[in-house]
Amino acid sequence: MDKHDFVIRFAGEGGQGLVTSADALARAAAHAGYFVQTHSTFPSQIMGGPASSQVRISTTPVLSSGDGVDVLVALNQYAYDHHYEDLNPGGVTVYNAEEYDLPEGGHYFGIKADELAKSTGNARAANMVTIGAVAHLIDFNLKEIDEFITQRFTRGREGDEEIIEANIKAVRLGVDVAKSTGFTVGQLEAPIPPDYDQIVITGNAALSMGAVAAGLDFYVGYPISPATTILVWMENNLWGKNRFVHQVASEIEAINAILGAGFAGKKAMTATAGPGFSLMSEGLGLAWMAEIPLVVTSVQRGGPATGLPTKSEQSDLFTSMHPAHGDIKMPVLAPGSIEECFYAGALATNWAERYQGPVILVTEFGLAERGENIRRPNLDDVSTESRTAVSDGDTDKRYDSWDGTTSLPGMPTPGGPGAYVANGSEHDEIGDTTHLPHHHIRLTKRRFKKVDLLGGAHYEIENAEADTIIMPWGSSKGPAREAYDRLREQGEDIGWLYSVALNPLPEDVKDVLKSGKKIIVPELNYLGQWSAILRMEGYSAESITQYTGMPFRPADLVASIGERIGTGVTT
Repeated sequence: MDKHDFVIRFAGEGGQGLVTSADALARAAAHAGYFVQTHSTFPSQIMGGPASSQVRISTTPVLSSGDGVDVLVALNQYAYDHHYEDLNPGGVTVYNAEEYDLPEGGHYFGIKADELAKSTGNARAANMVTIGAVAHLIDFNLKEIDEFITQRFTRGREGDEEIIEANIKAVRLGVDVAKSTGFTVGQLEAPIPPDYDQIVITGNAALSMGAVAAGLDFYVGYPISPATTILVWMENNLWGKNRFVHQVASEIEAINAILGAGFAGKKAMTATAGPGFSLMSEGLGLAWMAEIPLVVTSVQRGGPATGLPTKSEQSDLFTSMHPAHGDIKMPVLAPGSIEECFYAGALATNWAERYQGPVILVTEFGLAERGENIRRPNLDDVSTESRTAVSDGDTDKRYDSWDGTTSLPGMPTPGGPGAYVANGSEHDEIGDTTHLPHHHIRLTKRRFKKVDLLGGAHYEIENAEADTIIMPWGSSKGPAREAYDRLREQGEDIGWLYSVALNPLPEDVKDVLKSGKKIIVPELNYLGQWSAILRMEGYSAESITQYTGMPFRPADLVASIGERIGTGVTT
């Protein structure tokens, strides 16, 4: 039976090549013209511990990691015991027959991948054996896998041909084992390749690329899951004249470094996760008070404290909007897809320059390490903004009163014209400390008014006339959209509202919220943070929450939304 969508999960222990297997299959499928999305979960240790990595392959764009699994590759008994219940009807398990055995009669078969790999002359080709078995189960074109292997291992090194030959042979050995069992989960429909160039990329890499495309030239960071790969990307790519990247010893050092860089005229950024973001609180308050451009990316994970370092949550929204003491509400961007990560990285960099202040870019583990094929961005099309500079003849009053009716006063750079005092205490027009009430009043109004300069973020509005509107944020967008589409197909009259910018919200989005519609917010936290913020702003909102460390399943959202709107919908 032809199917347009398959989910394949590799489960076992960290260090067994699970991520490599899923990534290899995803890249081969993307090369063939399919849409793909990977999702991995693993413990916070270097080796060992229960882990899994999966790929969803589809003839249409992939919005979520899916509801269940069609093929499970279980490399140990624990993996089988904890994942087999996720199998869809008709799903098949491929188990590691060198590690354990299962009784006859089940919808599974064993494979001795290590033994078969050794017979090819390359003991490291075991993952290709299992990929071959999977390819047969979904009737995937082996030519595409051969081309991926050839491309992957053609590196101009001695022995490349032998490695390619061994891996292709390993794939065929896996195919033979699967073929002998008689199992199949259906036939993957032929792809309809997009009419544009694509790349397979993770959220952290896309975000980094977007920021650099917008002119980012200074990056410092401290390694912390799941933000570390942004630092690694910058170390490998932020090169050239007047560019700087460095690994520092703490998150406090990181925020202070980009404060200095932003003050000195650089486009500066760091990335961290919840614990590190907490340490940056005082520095972010200074950036807001002194009006210094910089970007902090907060890649959310489970919390509080160490929490769940390698799981996904959307539980840092309160902290992201109000990261410091006093009257403060940061500009916040929260992309919901890999492609949006690229453009959010660019927009955050531009926003910081445009309004001369700190910007928070919020993502999550579920986006950071997820792989997806997206339209190849045209870097030349990315706009690049720079702060208004001070020129000779200006008044030197950078911190003058400002109500939005005139251009924002220019920001001086040390060594150039203008008064370039930047003060964390309340200050007068040129930046000198003052405790006079009228200065605090006028500059508080100025700091909040500047946020009105920010716009241009992507948003979506559909069927806004409906009484109930679904409004996800961040990585919950994909599963929520899949659930929304299913509900609409079943005849439910619901609307859709989504914005990458959470502060400030686009005016069109606020108009829908002001209409008094019932807003349902799917989000990965206990408190229902986004709906709480919306209620604080006077809008009618309630949350559907999940805090397992895993993404929503669309079927679960269909059921939960159906309960909220009082219908007998099916999943």
